Amino acid sequence: MAVFAVHYVYAEDKIPGRDEFRPEHRAWLRSQVDAGTVLTSGPYPDGSGALILAQGDDADAVAKLFADDPFKREDLLADRRIVEWVPTMGAFSS
Repeated sequence: MAVFAVHYVYAEDKIPGRDEFRPEHRAWLRSQVDAGTVLTSGPYPDGSGALILAQGDDADAVAKLFADDPFKREDLLADRRIVEWVPTMGAFSS
């Protein structure tokens, strides 16, 4: 399986919705970590978005999986970008 960087961009006008759905979003992420699909995730310290590393067969499969994320489902993202990433060293390299 390939590794993908999923970049979330947050918008200021979506803060109340993200606050409301954050517990469900994090529970969904935890279920994906438990399933081995999500490798790690976390928000950027400046509040502008988040980075999630996920495994999948291709970008379309990852996009389909992430359509179930409450943040995506509830239209709480200003933008989302999914890019294949090839780790060559460290914890995520093969």
